[in-house]
Amino acid sequence: MDSLRDKPIKFIYSVFCSVILLFACKYSTAELPRLVQPPKSDGTLSFLVVGDWGRRGSYNQSQVAIQMGRTGKDLNIDFVISTGDNFYDDGIISPYDSQFQDSFTRIYTASSLQKPWYNVLGNHDYRGNVDAQLSPMLRDLDCRWICLRSYVVNADIVDIFFVDTTPFVDKYFVEPKDHVYDWSGVLPRNKYLNNLLTDVDVALQESVAKWKIVVGHHTIKSAGHHGITKELEKQVLPILEANEVDLYINGHDHCLEHISSVDSGIQFLTSGGGSKAWKGDVAEWDPKEMRFYYDGQGFMSVNLSEAELRVVFYDGYGRVLHRWSTYEKGPYSDV
Repeated sequence: MDSLRDKPIKFIYSVFCSVILLFACKYSTAELPRLVQPPKSDGTLSFLVVGDWGRRGSYNQSQVAIQMGRTGKDLNIDFVISTGDNFYDDGIISPYDSQFQDSFTRIYTASSLQKPWYNVLGNHDYRGNVDAQLSPMLRDLDCRWICLRSYVVNADIVDIFFVDTTPFVDKYFVEPKDHVYDWSGVLPRNKYLNNLLTDVDVALQESVAKWKIVVGHHTIKSAGHHGITKELEKQVLPILEANEVDLYINGHDHCLEHISSVDSGIQFLTSGGGSKAWKGDVAEWDPKEMRFYYDGQGFMSVNLSEAELRVVFYDGYGRVLHRWSTYEKGPYSDV
C-alpha cells in the first residue's frame, strides 16, 4: 500500500526535477547554471540545511534525519540544502555505489523531506568519483538529488548561489597526505578558480532578488576545528562583501554556529552537524561576532518573506537552540 501511495508523489517530483534541471543547461551572462525553485503561493519560502551527514545512519545521522522530517513538516519546507561531505569517507565510486541508497535515500524518508535536495560537494566527496555525484543517473534513483559544481537557484525573493569551494584549498593539492582527490574537471586549477570567481561575482551583481545567500562547503569564519579558510577569506569574501550578501552558509566544521560580521553585516552560518560531531573542539572568538556555537549534531532552517529572513538552529532532538532574524536588510536581532 505504501508503495502505491508513493507513486503519485514520486511522479510529481520526477516531472518537477526534470523541468527545473532543464534550466541548468541555460547559461546567464555569468555562465553559472540557473535552476528555478518556485516559492509558495503567498510568496514565502522555507528550507532546511544539513551538512557532513553521509555515514549510513551512524553517528546519530538517523536521529537528525527523524527530527528534520518533523521540523520539515511543521514548516512546510520547499526544499533542503546540503552543505557537502555527502558521503564518508571517500565519496562514492559510481552512480550505483550502495552509499547513495544507504546514506541518503534510506535515511531521509519522511514525507516532508521528499523535496528537492540542492547539494554542494565537500572535500570528502572529492576523494571519490566526482562525476558520479554529478551524474543524472542518481536522479533516476532518487529524483530529489540535485548536484552541480557551482550554480544558482532562483527562488523569486531569494537567489541562492552554490559555490564549489574545495578546489580553493591549497593543502588538498600540495599536501594531500594519503588521500587521492578527483581533480578531473578542475585542472588547470588557476583557470578554473579565476573563471569561478568571475562567474560568482557577475551572477551576484546581476541578482535583483530581495535576499542573497551563498552556500559553500568550507568555512570562511568559524571557531570550529577547521577555523578560517584563508583562501576563501582572501578570494571569496571580498566578492560577498562587495555584493551585499546576506548569508554565507557552510558545513565542514562538524558543529552548529552563527558568526555575525561587524564589518559587512554578512551572517556566517555553519550547519555541519548532520552526523559525527566534534565535542569540545572550539577556539576563542570575538564575542562581538560570536552569536551562537553548539558542538553537537543538528541542523538549521531558513524562512523568508519579502520583509523578513529568519534562521533557527535545532539539535538532534529537534530542540530549538538559537534564533535570529532580520527585516528588510536591517540590523540583526536575537529572539
